Amino acid sequence: MAKKEGLYSEDLMKRVAQNGNIQDLQDVPKGIKSLFVTAHDISPEDHVRMQAAFQKYTDNAVSKTVNFPSEATVEEVAKVYLLAYELGCKGVTIYRDRSRTSQVLYKGAVAQGLDQSGDGESASPERRPKAREDVIHGSTRKVRTGCGNLYVTVNEDEEGNLFEIFNQIGKAGGCAASQSEAIGRLVSLGLRSGIEPEMIIRQLKGISCHAPAWYREGKILSCSDGVAKAIEWHLQLKEETSMPDFSADVQVSGGQSSGARNPSSSHVFLRGACPECGGPLLFEEGCAKCLCGYSDCG
Repeated sequence: MAKKEGLYSEDLMKRVAQNGNIQDLQDVPKGIKSLFVTAHDISPEDHVRMQAAFQKYTDNAVSKTVNFPSEATVEEVAKVYLLAYELGCKGVTIYRDRSRTSQVLYKGAVAQGLDQSGDGESASPERRPKAREDVIHGSTRKVRTGCGNLYVTVNEDEEGNLFEIFNQIGKAGGCAASQSEAIGRLVSLGLRSGIEPEMIIRQLKGISCHAPAWYREGKILSCSDGVAKAIEWHLQLKEETSMPDFSADVQVSGGQSSGARNPSSSHVFLRGACPECGGPLLFEEGCAKCLCGYSDCG
């Protein structure tokens, strides 16, 4: 199309590859922009409405992925699920960009950290860690490990993003203390450089040592595993306190619900963390279960 309309040039093709779309290119006519629209160029709500249009005339379920940018919020995801329900979709799938360590497709060459020359050098500018303010706030969680009590402090910046962590092991000195400090420094460097906390958790979680320990939230496999779960619990608590209560029939940690209870309904209780993946355990049907497949009764 670019050749047919007389727009083609090597520079234009390189910019298209780097950006992943043509919507921000000033030298491309509006009519062509409206024809070549990518999944990230339309809103998540339009993704759902597109699926609903096909679902309306299909007896079977229609499958389609709603593409979210990496900065998508929980509220935006919830809005898509509710809209899909209102429009009569039989199911809906969402994917947040870069929510996994590796994914099939990336938007543009810059997202992959590659330039178009093929020499493998990064096309992104040099990234330096964000500077630290004199005063920032956070919380400290005690985690029992095989090396003693580990105190993990998670601090956030003024925008509420995770900024740094400090680790202090109960036993002074030794390898455990030095390795714990090293983990804290590297994790803090990653957070200040824009690395997503979920990616850090994924790298540290599940690392085991010769002295695992049982903690009230589940099994702590090592100091590294304890740091990862402390960060994860911090994020979970932050999410729970910011999310609206969609159900009056849910009890958390055995507390009374604010709504009226129906004795005949099936209640779900949150019960600590899963020893396999660290996710929340749900107590239902007389057994503690996790979405990963773990079950106390298994």
